[in-house]
Amino acid sequence: MNNPVWTSYGITHTGKVRKINQDNFLNLPDKQLWIVADGMGGHQAGELASGAIVKALESFEPAKTLGGTASAICRELFKVNRELVELASKNGKDTVIGSTVVVLLGWRQHCVCLWSGDSRIYLLRQGQLRQLTRDHNYESKLLDKGYSAEEIKAQPFTQSLTHAVGGEKDLFLEAQIQEIRPGDIFLLCSDGLNKEVKDSEIEAILKTTPIQKAADQLIECALNRGARDNVTVVAVQMSAIS
Repeated sequence: MNNPVWTSYGITHTGKVRKINQDNFLNLPDKQLWIVADGMGGHQAGELASGAIVKALESFEPAKTLGGTASAICRELFKVNRELVELASKNGKDTVIGSTVVVLLGWRQHCVCLWSGDSRIYLLRQGQLRQLTRDHNYESKLLDKGYSAEEIKAQPFTQSLTHAVGGEKDLFLEAQIQEIRPGDIFLLCSDGLNKEVKDSEIEAILKTTPIQKAADQLIECALNRGARDNVTVVAVQMSAIS
């Protein structure tokens, strides 16, 4: 495969319940870098946290290697984490100023996913959708322990995050690397999308619709379901140079 060409499109919406949009995203196809961050912490604190992530990486310059580039992104996220934890400590011991983050980094024939929290990255390949990231919340922990979906429904606080940028002194980042193939479509999203739209519906839309229209359609679908949270999607498609 020759060097890949990337096309992408991002869109965010406050939704129908929240007054402030605490989501932020980066869409940088020239740098093969895409990010979705979903802020938390009440009023404008979440907006500040997700905005700090975007600001830290919007002028980011890739290194000479994939490992070096991924490491540099991690260092920026660790720095933001420290700043948010320090800022929150000044407002009282129970204050949290944090944000989830998902990062997609393309590099020649590979891509790296980095994440903390429950925002997601999906991959549509050959018509089949799968979630690449693993939600960092209590529901995911209960599933890992063998609880059934019905048992989890009866548990309180299952959507509470176990990790996030600014959520703990030592930032937990999970990473994954894999080869990419022509035609791959990646979807980064905040949980405002998957709260309202099923994976099967996301798959059907991405399979049949160009990515810009697909992103708009996914937002519209979430809005039609009530959009209880902010909703952000970034759709990314790879094709090979002939």
